[in-house]
Amino acid sequence: MLKNWTRIFLYHLKNEKLFSALNVFGLAIGIAGLIFALLYWNDEQSYDAWNPEKDKVHQVLVELTGMPVFSDCALFLKPILDKDANVEKIVYADSWYQKDKIIYKGKKEIVDKIINVEADFFSLFPFEIIKGDAVSALKDDSSAAISDDIAKRVFGNENPIGKQIKCLDQMFVVRAVYNIPGNSSIAPDVVMNKMKEWTSGNTTSPFVLKLLLKVKDPSKIENTRKSLERMYNGDFIERIAKLEGFTPEEMAKKIGYFNVVIEPLSEARLHSIADGYPEGRGNYQFLLIMVGLSVLILILSIVNYINLATANAVKRAKEIGVRKVVGASKSTIVIQFIFETALISLFSILLALVIVELTLPYYNDFLNKSLRIIGSQFYLQLILIFSITVLVAGILPAVYVANFETLKVLKGNFGRSKNGTWLRNGMLIFQFMVATFFIAGSYIVYQQIDYLTNKDLGFKGDQVIEINLNFPNSDYEVKKVGQNIYNKYSTIKQELAKIKGVEQSSTGLVSFDGSDDSLGGVLYKEELFKGRTIAVDYDLLEMMKIKVIKGRGLDKKYAKDTITSVLINETAQKLMSMKDPIGQEIIVKERKLKIIGVVKDFNLLSPEVEVSGMYFYHLKTVDIAQNINKVFVKLKSDNIENTIADIDKLWATVDTDYPFKYDFVDKQYARTYESYVKQKNLFSLLNFVVIGIALFGLFALASYSIQSRMKEIAIRKTLGAETNVLLKELSKQYILYCIIGFLIALFPTYYLLNMWLENFAFRIEMTLFPFLFGFIILLVLTLIIVLSRAYQATKTDVLKYLKYE
Repeated sequence: MLKNWTRIFLYHLKNEKLFSALNVFGLAIGIAGLIFALLYWNDEQSYDAWNPEKDKVHQVLVELTGMPVFSDCALFLKPILDKDANVEKIVYADSWYQKDKIIYKGKKEIVDKIINVEADFFSLFPFEIIKGDAVSALKDDSSAAISDDIAKRVFGNENPIGKQIKCLDQMFVVRAVYNIPGNSSIAPDVVMNKMKEWTSGNTTSPFVLKLLLKVKDPSKIENTRKSLERMYNGDFIERIAKLEGFTPEEMAKKIGYFNVVIEPLSEARLHSIADGYPEGRGNYQFLLIMVGLSVLILILSIVNYINLATANAVKRAKEIGVRKVVGASKSTIVIQFIFETALISLFSILLALVIVELTLPYYNDFLNKSLRIIGSQFYLQLILIFSITVLVAGILPAVYVANFETLKVLKGNFGRSKNGTWLRNGMLIFQFMVATFFIAGSYIVYQQIDYLTNKDLGFKGDQVIEINLNFPNSDYEVKKVGQNIYNKYSTIKQELAKIKGVEQSSTGLVSFDGSDDSLGGVLYKEELFKGRTIAVDYDLLEMMKIKVIKGRGLDKKYAKDTITSVLINETAQKLMSMKDPIGQEIIVKERKLKIIGVVKDFNLLSPEVEVSGMYFYHLKTVDIAQNINKVFVKLKSDNIENTIADIDKLWATVDTDYPFKYDFVDKQYARTYESYVKQKNLFSLLNFVVIGIALFGLFALASYSIQSRMKEIAIRKTLGAETNVLLKELSKQYILYCIIGFLIALFPTYYLLNMWLENFAFRIEMTLFPFLFGFIILLVLTLIIVLSRAYQATKTDVLKYLKYE
């Protein structure tokens, strides 16, 4: 039986080459899209899946009213946690990686991921210990554990255990070599325990270090959360109030309310409310969009297949009638057609895997990942895709064919039957709906990203590069460290000024890549305001074309500009309700500062976030110059490449340990909305795919529909019907389906895209134009396909269809 079905399948495959190819290719595109989405989904879901402690390990996050969520917590929480019977382990750690070099026997290796943690780290993140042991790996501040990759790079074939290395200007003994079994929220190259210098202090700051807990019973974590929240809002506020001379109630009103959130490690990658772990968060919204659109395209491909299969069934009506006469049952015919669908689906999956394999490098570049087609989970998902595709795509056409009336199809009257028409028309309308969503959606997403790209940001960074400064640790071990670092920076600035092509240079404790969303407290008339306090050098605001709209900027001519002067932005002026801010006094970092100017608002964070209040003062004003870690250089427009090459030569003498690296500021800011640019590119790509699949289906359906009406067309031509009348008659139903599909898609398209636009603090307003544009494009493409097939039909020889009448 299977042999006979295979021969029949191959016969039809040979005689219907075009439509068989359309079927296979259409399904392959849909399946390939879903495979891409699944590879991305599996990778993101795999974070910390290897960790047996993932449900017991939690991070503590703190949010203060009007401020972002902090992943750093207070050290004074430890006594409370020590008394908590449900807390098994407490680990303070850095929430970021450090970068430095490892020196061993004169050999230097640059390491990007060094993390400082407490001794119990490996009980929370039980990496596979290859050499040494986890217990003694971090037993003191001279011990370190390294990854197997670093061990190979530094030690080669030597056994690293017991060997001394120099890192961060300190000698460490390697106590363990580890391998990270899978994607991890903390995936360092080097782990060390230098926490003593932090935890031995008596700092009262509420935000110091990352706090990780391993609990015995995760269901009781709420009790721990409440006790930490009480500590912040009770004892801490009382202590600060006493120091500042306020009542606890007055202090609480000024500071705000502390909200403590405790999140399990198992949810950190995709559902955390903060970038708490060094490896950052995944983009859950983008992940859902990609999976959702991929599923939608696969559904569209299946609908397209069903449409083609039911339309093609007209040609196989007599075959089915004869098979029924010779004894074939309905169930046998259903199974036969499902078998044919399984073969088509198998070809489609094989073609989809070829497409994925060929384009995977580009996809990895798109996502900045290293995805591979491998893993038992993926193969099971592939089998599930195959099974669902066969069942969904095969059953409807199979049942439809099996229900042909034997006598009617053998008499040749089936071509005039209306059976199945409602199914094909309904699915065609669905295709028009999906196409409308993608065309209109692509246009709106493009408009939004174009708006962000061309929006006046309030600063100009197109010819400004940022260069990292890496001063040796010895420069921070002097008495006046701030003055020492500032002098070092000033020397570099003087050398940069000598380079032809360098227009200007400056520095500031500011990032234009959206990585720093910290806020500080500012007092004005004894009321606390939260905003970004930014230390800058002279000329930075001028160099970045940040406009001073009232008063003046920081100027070397005025000595007080390094002592008591501050600038604010427009938002800060509004928040503090200042009519005339010039000359007003505010308190920043316990210093009384006088406002000398107001700068125009500009955004340092991604376009999702509104501009916050900003306060600018000189680096020397609050003695914070020791934190200088970058220099901004404005380049002249001519010979930029030569200028950068000259700076590279200078840097070989400035920083002998690290290679010269730079980044253009405008590109840094563009990366703050990079995920949305990717969504735009994804939408645009899928838009072509969806339109292509829909047009394949429309082409085939129109061809079959017109073919079934050829006798009607011949009779009409014989009776004198003109070509334009015939074209109108043959195309009007498709125009109607296009209009119906567009109208049905209108509301859900508007709703979903409006939800997407709500992510942005700066956004376009949706108008009717993108929807009308989408409808016109869809209508034009429909008419091109239908009219081309209809015109071809009107030019056929009428005798061919009437000679037997």
